[in-house]
Amino acid sequence: MHDYPLHMVEHPGFLAFVQNLQPRFDMVSFNTVQGDIVATYLREKQSILRVVEGMPGRICLTLDLWSSSQSTGYMFVSGQFIDSDWKMHRKLLNVIRQPYPESDTAFSHSVSACLSDWGMDGKLISVTINQPLSEASVDNLRALLSVKNPLLLDGQLLVGGCLARSLSTIVQDGLAFAQGVVKKVRDSVKYVKTSESLEEKFNEIKQTHQVPSSKKLEIDDQTRWNTTYEMLSSALELKKVFTKLGESDPDYKDPPSEEDWSQIQTLCQTLKQLFDIANILTVPPTTKTIAVFHEVWKVQLDLARSANNKENQFLSGMTKSMYENFDKYWKSTCYILAIAVVMDPRFKMKLVEFTFVKIYGEERAASFIKIVDEGIHELFHEYLSFPMHSTHGSYGEDENGQSVKIEDSEGMDSNGLGLSDFDAYIMETTSQLSKTELDQYLEESLLPRVHDFDVVGWWKLNRIKYPTLSKMARDVLSVPVCTVPGNMVFDTVRREMDSYRSSLRSETVEALICAKDWLQPEKLEGPAPVIKMEIPI
Repeated sequence: MHDYPLHMVEHPGFLAFVQNLQPRFDMVSFNTVQGDIVATYLREKQSILRVVEGMPGRICLTLDLWSSSQSTGYMFVSGQFIDSDWKMHRKLLNVIRQPYPESDTAFSHSVSACLSDWGMDGKLISVTINQPLSEASVDNLRALLSVKNPLLLDGQLLVGGCLARSLSTIVQDGLAFAQGVVKKVRDSVKYVKTSESLEEKFNEIKQTHQVPSSKKLEIDDQTRWNTTYEMLSSALELKKVFTKLGESDPDYKDPPSEEDWSQIQTLCQTLKQLFDIANILTVPPTTKTIAVFHEVWKVQLDLARSANNKENQFLSGMTKSMYENFDKYWKSTCYILAIAVVMDPRFKMKLVEFTFVKIYGEERAASFIKIVDEGIHELFHEYLSFPMHSTHGSYGEDENGQSVKIEDSEGMDSNGLGLSDFDAYIMETTSQLSKTELDQYLEESLLPRVHDFDVVGWWKLNRIKYPTLSKMARDVLSVPVCTVPGNMVFDTVRREMDSYRSSLRSETVEALICAKDWLQPEKLEGPAPVIKMEIPI
C-alpha cells in the first residue's frame, strides 16, 4: 500500500531490523510476498467482476499510457459506469505492458485485452485516450470494436480526447510564448524565498505599504502547471512590493517592468479560465460532461477571439497556438459533449443551439445543430432496435431499478413464447404512429436551473416514464472527459513507471497496482459541479 519495493523483505538491513524486533519471527521471501499479492489481486478481481457483470448499461474505458526507462509502455485501462443504483463508479481494470507503445496497434491491443479479460464484448460505449492518435490507430481501434462491440452511431462516440491533457498542452503553449516574463517573475520569487532575511524584508514592505493581498509567494513546480499559475497570480498581486524591493535593494537585479507585469496579467487572465475547468476534473467521479461542456465552449470562443485580437499583439501571439491545439480537442469531443447536454432536462437542445450560434454564427451553426439533433435521434433508435446484450446473459431491471440477470434463450422472449420478432415489430410500428420518448422529452418545458441538480438522479426517478431514453441517458452521462485521476490533472509530463516496477514481471505489476486501487475505499460521488451561466459578450 505504500509502494515499498517487494525485494525489501530480502534486504540485509531490513532483515537485521526485524531480527532485532523479534528474533523468532520467520521472515517471508520475495516469492511469498509476490504470491500473496497475486492471490489478493485474484480475490479482489472476482468482486469487481461481479460488479461489472451486473452493470445494467454500458461501460466507458479510459486509456492512459505511461512510459518507462526500458522504452516499453504501460497502458492503464480504467472503466467508468453507472450501476443499478444509478451511482457513478470508476475502476482501474488493467495495467498492460506494451513493448511497442508508439505502434498503431498499442491502444487497440489494450482495449481488446481488457474487453476479453472482463467479458465486456458488446458493452462498450466510448473510449477516452490521453493523447492524439494517428489515423491508422483510430482505424485499428474501430475495426476491432466493429467485431467485438456494436458501433453506436458508426463509432462516432468511441474515441475521445482527454481534457486534462489538452489543457496541459495549451497551458504549456502559453507559458512557452511568455517564457521571458515568466522567468523574470520566477527569478524574483526565488530571490525572495531562498533567503529568510529577504522574505522578512519583503513582508515588512508589504505591511508598510498596506498591499491588500493574502496570497503567499511559493516557487512553482514546473511539472505541475497549477503551481506556476498560482505563483504568477500571487506575484501579480504583490507587484508593488517587488517594485519597492527593487528600489531599496541593489542586489535585486532585473525586476519585472510595468510592461512585464501587464503581460503577466494578460497571461493570468487566460490561465484562470483553464485553471477553473481543470479543478472540475479533480473531484471524485461525477457526471462532469455537462459542466465541462459549458466551460469548454467558452474557452473555445474566448481563445478564438483572443487569437484574432489586433489591438493586443502579446495576447494574439500567445493564444494563436493555444487556440489551434484546443480547437482539435473541441472538434473531437463537442459531439459527445453536446449529446450529454441534451440529456440534461434543464438544457436539452436549447443550450446546444445557443452555444453553436455563439461559436459559429447562425448560418454555420445550423448544420452543426442538425448533426447533433439527427445523432440523438439515431442513437435513440439504436437503443430501441438493438437493446444491449451481454456475453454473461442479458440484464434487465425490475420495478425498483435493480439489475436482474435474464438467461439467454435463442429465439425465445421472456415469456418463452418465441414472439421476440413480433415484439420488435410492434415496437417499430407503434413508434411510427406516436411520438417517441425522445420527442416527448424534447418537447417538454425545460426544468428550472438549480445548482445542486442531480441529472442522473432525475433520470432514475423518470425511468418508468422514459424506459428506453433513461438507459441511453445513463450510458451517455457516464462518458468520462478525463483519463487521469484528480491528483494528475495538472501534470505537464507523461507519467513514467519507476525502474523497480519495470523490472518485475508484467503480471506482478498489474496485480500490484490494480489490487492497491481496489483495496482503497471508493470515494463517494461528490455533488454535481456547479454550472456557471456567465455568457461571453
